[in-house]
Amino acid sequence: MTTVRSRIAAVLAAGGALALAVPATPASAHTALRSTSPSAGATVADPGQVTLTYADPVLVPRVIVTGPNGVRVQVGPPHSVDRTVTQAVRTGLPGGVYTVGWRVVSPDGHPISGSFTFRVSGSGAAPNSAPAATPSTAARRGTSSAGWLWIGLGAAVLAALAAGAAYLRRSRRA
Repeated sequence: MTTVRSRIAAVLAAGGALALAVPATPASAHTALRSTSPSAGATVADPGQVTLTYADPVLVPRVIVTGPNGVRVQVGPPHSVDRTVTQAVRTGLPGGVYTVGWRVVSPDGHPISGSFTFRVSGSGAAPNSAPAATPSTAARRGTSSAGWLWIGLGAAVLAALAAGAAYLRRSRRA
């Protein structure tokens, strides 16, 4: 009888070790930024808008365009159609480097974010608005369900091992 219990304990331990050793497969539904207009690093006259094109349709787009003096120059909310997000910006932008910070949600619910810069060669009047706060670190970081999956899997394996150990102790006392 103890041989059977020992085998059960060994199978539980081996199963737990195997479950922790097998890596998770990467999520295939994460989208990626394919192109931008203006292109990253490009010099343009006066863009009028910023266009971001992704590999897949995206949800909940957020785009912030910041000028060389830290002032936000986007106008209104971004517009999203299928794989393309368009953000209007003020016209008559002064020359300098502009930063585009973006954040979207992939079809699988995973948020992705990034930023790029472009240069405006224009000499328009300076936009009149308050300086922008930089996006918080929390807004730039995506949360992934893969981490929670590993935590849940680890907890299930530990619970199975604890139940197996408790069963063995109880049966040895009887």
